[in-house]
Amino acid sequence: MSEYSELFAKADAAGKAAAEACVPVPMHVVQRADPLNDNSPVVKRYEPVMDGVCGFSWIVVKPGNCAFARYLKKEHQAHKDYYGGVSYWVHGYGQSLTRKEAYAGAFAKVVGEAGIKCYPCSRMD
Repeated sequence: MSEYSELFAKADAAGKAAAEACVPVPMHVVQRADPLNDNSPVVKRYEPVMDGVCGFSWIVVKPGNCAFARYLKKEHQAHKDYYGGVSYWVHGYGQSLTRKEAYAGAFAKVVGEAGIKCYPCSRMD
């Protein structure tokens, strides 16, 4: 096992533990009489989404030619990021933005502590 495969495994384990430990705030979806007015009466309530809001999360490693970024690309774990470096996307945890952000934050922390520049990113869907 190479130095970078060990680092990836350690960061992945930390990310998985963080994602499993977090408790998302359930998302409540309602339909209003006037969809453009939040003060209009609620006409329908949907089942709450227990995993919270939907979204995406990823980790950016910079520069894209550092040894860890090259390892991620070689293992088909990352691809070139639009703003430079490489992106490693969080694929697990369904659509839960909260769990994906927890994974990305813990993963980036472990990799960062190893002296590699990286940061977590996310966006709501």
